Amino acid sequence: MSWKASARHGVREAPGGFALVQELLNTRAAMSYGPDLLGSVEDAQWWITDALGAWSRASGLPAPTLLLSATDLRSLRRLRSAFEQVVLAGSNQEPPGALPPADVPVSLAPDAAGWVRVVPTGRGTRWLASALWAEALLAQQAGAWPRLKLCHNTICRAAFFDTSRNNSGVWHDVSTCGNTANLRAFRERRRLLGHSQEIEAGRGPEMR
Repeated sequence: MSWKASARHGVREAPGGFALVQELLNTRAAMSYGPDLLGSVEDAQWWITDALGAWSRASGLPAPTLLLSATDLRSLRRLRSAFEQVVLAGSNQEPPGALPPADVPVSLAPDAAGWVRVVPTGRGTRWLASALWAEALLAQQAGAWPRLKLCHNTICRAAFFDTSRNNSGVWHDVSTCGNTANLRAFRERRRLLGHSQEIEAGRGPEMR
């Protein structure tokens, strides 16, 4: 399977077609992993062609060929922001507020084994929005949705699939973002401690 936006971050991928949501989130530029893949039509076209091929293989459903325009780029960036809000709200990283409506249709169709499947419908970026919201719904029904998170390092914000036993992961990579945050917190504690000691030292003569 090839999910190239997520591969830039070296993160564990969400299972099956749910990884398409993670892919969209990971198109955003972050740190040293590469540019915003929705920053130009050329980069976005390269990304979406690859991502939809991977989604089709994972889901077993056909995916259309989407040819993007500059207007489509704006739609994709709005869609990415909408999913960021939903993921952050679900992981309690930000206070709950008004979340964006999905406002997309899907079809329900039985497969050869008699199971009813959620099938994306629409054209262009509307089809993509339908596929993404359908995958979000399926992930919530399967209990996988809470494990899709954005790295707590706000400079990074890589989307990762948390496989820890108690779903307690907060960094996409502990050795990079986790250590950076811990070092920053340590330096801040030491700064505050030094400031406190300076205050105490300054008060000493007055108290004697």
